[in-house]
Order: sequence, then C-alpha cells, then structure tokens
Amino acid sequence: MDDHHTPLTVPPTPRADPPTAADERTMLTSWLDRHRATVRTKCAGLAPRLAPVAPLGTSPLLSVSGVVAHLRWVEHFWFEAVMLGVPDRGPSTPEDPDADWRSGAGVPLADLLEAYERQYLRSRDVTARLELSSSSRAEDPLGRRTTLRWVLVHLLEETARHNGHLDLLRESADGTTGT
Repeated sequence: MDDHHTPLTVPPTPRADPPTAADERTMLTSWLDRHRATVRTKCAGLAPRLAPVAPLGTSPLLSVSGVVAHLRWVEHFWFEAVMLGVPDRGPSTPEDPDADWRSGAGVPLADLLEAYERQYLRSRDVTARLELSSSSRAEDPLGRRTTLRWVLVHLLEETARHNGHLDLLRESADGTTGT
C-alpha cells in the first residue's frame, strides 16, 4: 500500500474533559485545549490522499488540510501578531485573504498537524504570560485593541466551529463519524 492510501499514523491527542467548576482562565483554556485536541482526533486514521479533498463544489477551500492549515495560522495571528504585536508571518495578504486555507496544499496532514500543535503550544505560552484583561499590542483597522479574554473566546468558538466542518469532511471522506 503506498503512502496515499496509508492511514495517518499520528495518534489523536488525548481529550481531557474540562472541569465543571473552575476559575475563568481555567475554564476558557481547558475548553480551548479540548477543541484543539479534537482537531487531531478528527484527523486520526484518515488516508493522506483524502486530506486535501474539498467535497463541496461551493466551498473549494474547505478540506481537512485546509481547515488544519487555517487553524494554525489563526492561532499565530491572534496570539502572536495581535496580542504580542509581532509581525504576522501568515500566508494571507489583502490581495489573497484565503491563502492560509491553501497553505496546506501538498503538505502531508501529519506535518500540518505538527505545525498546528507547535503553534498552539506557543499560544498557550502567550496565554500563561498574560492576564485575561491584557490588551493587545496591535490595533484592529478601527484603532481598537482587544483583550486576551476576547481572543480566547474567539479561538474557542472558531476552533469548535471548524471541528464541525471536520466532522462533515471526515464523514464525506471515509464515512467515519463520532470522533
């Protein structure tokens, strides 16, 4: 069996149940970590040739590879570029705002997942160093700054939403449900 048919050998990240009662930081970071681990779980066992397939003709960027690449760059943008004010090194530009979705094309899914994990570990480090009320160093186009609390809530909803996409993409790809 060649590499295009061999299922992904990267194991899923164990998903811990978030606490049912905790302080705000613990609750936000625990839920975000659960959704980050779910991304990897939804990709486990997927044949590499299926990762870049975009099954919806109306959404040509929506593939497993595209979602994972996008989530990696979303983590970088919000935690590093916005919160810390470091240069945005993501592939998207004003002329090509969807380049992050295509950045995974031709990259093995295992490599995309490893890049995503490295990125969210950096995001965890940023989160640990800042207070929830810390203001971003970067401003949005209207001159506003956001807080770490807002970024955590946004990443939580964005990652959860894209896990829903991964549910549908995975079922379309090989019939796997319930991961």
